[in-house]
Amino acid sequence: MAEAIETGEQRKRNIAFKLRIGDILKARPITDGDKFLFVELGDKKVARVNILANCVDKYIQDGEKKYASLTVDDASGQIRLKAFGEDIEGLKEVVQGDTLQIIGTVREWNAELYIIPEVVKKVDPRWLLVRKLEIQNSRKDLPEDSNSPLKDMIMQKIKEAETDGGLDIDVIIMDTEASPDLINNEIKSLLEEGLIYEPRPGRLRWLG
Repeated sequence: MAEAIETGEQRKRNIAFKLRIGDILKARPITDGDKFLFVELGDKKVARVNILANCVDKYIQDGEKKYASLTVDDASGQIRLKAFGEDIEGLKEVVQGDTLQIIGTVREWNAELYIIPEVVKKVDPRWLLVRKLEIQNSRKDLPEDSNSPLKDMIMQKIKEAETDGGLDIDVIIMDTEASPDLINNEIKSLLEEGLIYEPRPGRLRWLG
């Protein structure tokens, strides 16, 4: 598939920050009158992003007015990619379920944040976990949700997966909005308390 989708406006290169979708959605939009400029995240002014996410919905309008929309999800939130005119060609080969690396420009319309993609590339789904670990380990300026009963949440996920023979630690890390270090600490605590066990490395089951 075409890996790069560019317009004249997008050739002005700002830093493409590696972020999770949930971070983008929680960021504060900054405008100049009616003109959207960027989103503010901590001390960062984010105009371009580099995200990894799964395609969960796709819409293509390939008539006189060409338009394409992809909804992508990385377990922290969902956001839409929008392309117009000939730029839709790079999105046609994407199918629901594909894991994508996306570099693009953040925009806002009718209070909705979305991304105009410049690069859309299919990648191995395992990169989603790699990216989460990379972001959590490199960014200490974004606060964790200290009010979340993390241990109870992890315990519930393991209980719910009991009929499937347990739950992989990687799945818990991907589906839980907390840093991998915090998650691993809580799992260690549950193991030490004898509430769960590890039938094989990386697999957890409930001792109920």
